[in-house]
Amino acid sequence: MKFLFINGVNLNMTGVREKGIYGDLTLDEINLEITNRFKDDICEFFQSNIEGEICSQIQNAQSEGFDGIILNAGAFTHYSYAIRDAIASVSVPVIEVHMSNVHSREEFRHKSVISEVCKGVICGFGKNSYVLAAQSFKL
Repeated sequence: MKFLFINGVNLNMTGVREKGIYGDLTLDEINLEITNRFKDDICEFFQSNIEGEICSQIQNAQSEGFDGIILNAGAFTHYSYAIRDAIASVSVPVIEVHMSNVHSREEFRHKSVISEVCKGVICGFGKNSYVLAAQSFKL
């Protein structure tokens, strides 16, 4: 399978900020673990703090033959109708992921504007949220 892992705003700071929530590993280290875990698959990774770049990656995933998108949009999850519309505009299924359990955090994190256009949502399993999302495409 061919997977596109997209990480949004501030996730480039993983391993540096709020280690008690997001852990000690950097995003590059997490991506390497994912690549090693899914050796028989193609895993591509993209991170941006820019909403429009994330929309473009989602839109391009269809023409680039991706079987699934694993998306951690970060704070964009809670207010980006542009990302929501990009997801709705493609036939490539998207799994929304969060490393933390967003439902046990601040109230504003409880609402996702992208969930309703995603195939599913996985949260609260740290770096393994990405692994569980990729595995779900193989069920």
